Amino acid sequence: MRLSLDRALLCLQLLLEGNSVRSTERITGVHRDTILSLLEVVGLRAEKLLSEKIRGLRVRDVECDEIWGYVAMKERTKMIDSDLIGDAYCFIAIERNTKLILAWHLGRRSAHDTQLFTEKLRESTTGRFQITTDGFTPYHVAIERSFGIDVDYAQMVKVYAAGRDGEQRYSPAEVVDVQVVPRIGMPQYERICTSHIERQNLSIRMGMRRMTRLTNAFSKKWVNLKYAYALWFAFYNFCRTHRTLRVTPAMQAGLADHVWTLAELFGV
Repeated sequence: MRLSLDRALLCLQLLLEGNSVRSTERITGVHRDTILSLLEVVGLRAEKLLSEKIRGLRVRDVECDEIWGYVAMKERTKMIDSDLIGDAYCFIAIERNTKLILAWHLGRRSAHDTQLFTEKLRESTTGRFQITTDGFTPYHVAIERSFGIDVDYAQMVKVYAAGRDGEQRYSPAEVVDVQVVPRIGMPQYERICTSHIERQNLSIRMGMRRMTRLTNAFSKKWVNLKYAYALWFAFYNFCRTHRTLRVTPAMQAGLADHVWTLAELFGV
């Protein structure tokens, strides 16, 4: 690209700190189309980096969840019959102890996409470990097909109170009960948890402007949302120091020996 390295890194840093594309355009003076082209370039590199670096890792506790977003318009209001428009769910797996993002998959909240996600998780891990997911039904079959009986797996099913009207309907629903359901192997009850992956979902909504609720900064194209996710996960794993660990997740997992800069992340 003709964009200088310093301006390109500034654009990426702004995007990763929760700025929208148009906000980044106003701050840097770089045209929004150039910013989106930059996002495509680094998104592809980030996706390749994650697939190469995070493979065959020994882990202990894995938590899985899916975060909702949408492309162009929400599913209930879309008027075009296209799989690239409407609700978009990103399936994410995090290692509880290192906080490393092990696998992710952007798709629909369907059995097919759940299976694609668990296959990616299988490729990124090795050995026996414990998995915890929420109560989404397709997880059970998908994990059994991908791992067989080589994992200890349980679902944490949360029961929510009835929805509320008015302004309160935008607030999280009250959890009235939690049911733990062992599925495969012998999962240890004290290790059944989804708190860390749910906290990761909050980090995503704060760090990716297009995932912030109740704004008009949503993705207009499916591929742009995918590139944004790839950029965020690579940055989170290798460049962002975790406040609790005081190192990056990659350092905690033994994949890096220092905090990477954005320039190092993309090999420039």
